Amino acid sequence: MDFTIQNYKNLILSFINIKYQFQTLLEYLQVPAIRCLVLRHDIDRLPENAFEIAKLENEFGVRSTYYFRIKKSVFNKNIIKEIAGLGHEIGYHYEDFAEEKGNYEKAIESFEANLNKLRRIYPVKTICMHGSPLSRYDNRELWEKYDYRDFGIIGEPYLDGDFNEMLYLTDTGRAWNTSRGNVRDKVQSKYNYNFKSTFDIIKALEKKELPDKIMLNVHPQRWNDKFVPWAKELVWQNIKNVMKKTFFRG
Repeated sequence: MDFTIQNYKNLILSFINIKYQFQTLLEYLQVPAIRCLVLRHDIDRLPENAFEIAKLENEFGVRSTYYFRIKKSVFNKNIIKEIAGLGHEIGYHYEDFAEEKGNYEKAIESFEANLNKLRRIYPVKTICMHGSPLSRYDNRELWEKYDYRDFGIIGEPYLDGDFNEMLYLTDTGRAWNTSRGNVRDKVQSKYNYNFKSTFDIIKALEKKELPDKIMLNVHPQRWNDKFVPWAKELVWQNIKNVMKKTFFRG
């Protein structure tokens, strides 16, 4: 079984064992390490899972970045505070442009209000777009008219990362860098690896086949050791992948 907590532990330990330095996105943008893993989590659902992953990482002395949506089911103040208390960075997983159906003025007002809501809990300095796969609007389009730096934001991974010097790996669609079920979580890069499973990534790490700089995007809701929630996520993700493919073909 892939996408288990045990397998995630093994993945993190593999990075530790071959001496990657873990950095939050903010740390990387300010002073990038020569050999680093920028570990990032998009909290689309199930903030409780994010808390479990955050505690696991803390046990290994690892700090990462957690991007929270401002949705009632996701925006759990207590969990956000707990994760920040473990030393992790908190950021805003914004989706305002899609939510406002491409209306720039309403979207930027929404962005500022939601950012301020999150900043009442944590001094947010980085943001990351939510893919909004069933919307025709790409949330990054908001920055064609506005500049997030005007809001005290230092960076956005898709817009400020140099992916010709950094390998990007994402579990979007419940697979690694797959086109199946992945609408917008993509980058242009010189690196092209075909990992079919987390086990493949671990093997490549053990053989020291990967570059010195890597950004890893992990969605905590996908990872579970208990069979019922693991299977439920598998079924739901397969349904979503079909919906995404149907929507964008249409």
